Parts: sequence; C-alpha cells; structure tokens
Amino acid sequence: MGKQKRKPNYRRRLLRLPDLDHCKRAVLNSLGSAASRRVYEYAIDQFISWYCSEPRLAFNRIAVMR
Repeated sequence: MGKQKRKPNYRRRLLRLPDLDHCKRAVLNSLGSAASRRVYEYAIDQFISWYCSEPRLAFNRIAVMR
C-alpha cells in the first residue's frame, strides 16, 4: 500500500477592505508611470465595486474573468 496523499488545507479567507486596499497599494506602487497608476487604480476600483455589488461565493479566476 502506498502513502495516502492529503489535500492541502486551504482555508477560505474573506478579504476585507483594508486587505483590498493593501493589495491595491502594492500593485500601484510597483508601477513606474503615473499614467499607468491612474489607469490601474481606476480599473481596480471598478472591479471592486462590481465584485461587491452583489453576494459572491468566492474570489477566483472565474470571477476575475467576468
């Protein structure tokens, strides 16, 4: 008999606004151009407002692609 593989224990994590703000700032601070920062900030804000506009089950690739 071989070893049983165990699935990693990933806990669901609810991102709160301070976490989102921290992630957003990290992305924006990594950009060199002021124009890029402005456009990325607008896009991130639009995504967050869309995502928070209705209840969602998870934050995953499918939600991001929508």
